[in-house]
Amino acid sequence: MKPAPFAYERPRDIDAALSMLAASNGSAKIIAGGQSLGPMLNLRLVQPELVVDISGLAELKRADVCGSELVLGALVTHSDIEDGRIADVTRGAMRGVAANIAYRAVRNRGTIGGSLSHADPAADWISALSALGARVTLRSLGGARTMAVEAFVVGALESALHDGEIVEAVHVPARPDSAHWGYAKSCRKTGEFADAIGAVLVDPTAASARVVIGAIDTTPIVIAEAAELFGGRIAADYKQRFDPHVADALLAGAGIDDAAQRHIHVSVLKSAVQGAAA
Repeated sequence: MKPAPFAYERPRDIDAALSMLAASNGSAKIIAGGQSLGPMLNLRLVQPELVVDISGLAELKRADVCGSELVLGALVTHSDIEDGRIADVTRGAMRGVAANIAYRAVRNRGTIGGSLSHADPAADWISALSALGARVTLRSLGGARTMAVEAFVVGALESALHDGEIVEAVHVPARPDSAHWGYAKSCRKTGEFADAIGAVLVDPTAASARVVIGAIDTTPIVIAEAAELFGGRIAADYKQRFDPHVADALLAGAGIDDAAQRHIHVSVLKSAVQGAAA
């Protein structure tokens, strides 16, 4: 199958791109790496009147450390992160996630902003960035707004983007020296989307933890204050204190009725906790 006919524009700068989107009244789609939109066009799952190619916009390719956070332009690719071409304030967490996204050909083209915009619950960055406490900046002709990644993804393949907006940047906080990171996922085979994702950022010194259960049929489960998963407190023995029954109850409360599916998610989350403690 081939895509339905559409017009194509390649704007010279971000203002031109935003003007095109505003004039389209919601009938346009943005393309950058094309790793999600390309297949959807071919299958006619989306049929835009206009495709706006932003892959040449230098403003969206920046990667700067600003104070205690890393600011990544939306066009930073997975391989940029994997290969260490940008600073990694997460002390290897983001680099490890990037290296295990799909295949190298996808990582060379796919962008962090595109992945978030597509809002696939099984995509790595949604869960990983939520666990890291990242924020996303959205821009339109009317200005910019910033929100937490977990607030940006509002459902399966649904984001908080308004017509005429694009993802401009992702803000990733520096990972404290005392914080432990764990990330695990289950895939039927290497390179496929995950069936289950677990991401944890545990800081025993600060007695805090952020835990994310991802790759479910809706938005990831984000537990910003996760002491309940560890017997009521976060301490150096958090690996031993992890309570799978609490995780199972959280999944059941999120509407996952299949016990076998919940078991897979709990097992993957336990692996992430063990990875953090290793």
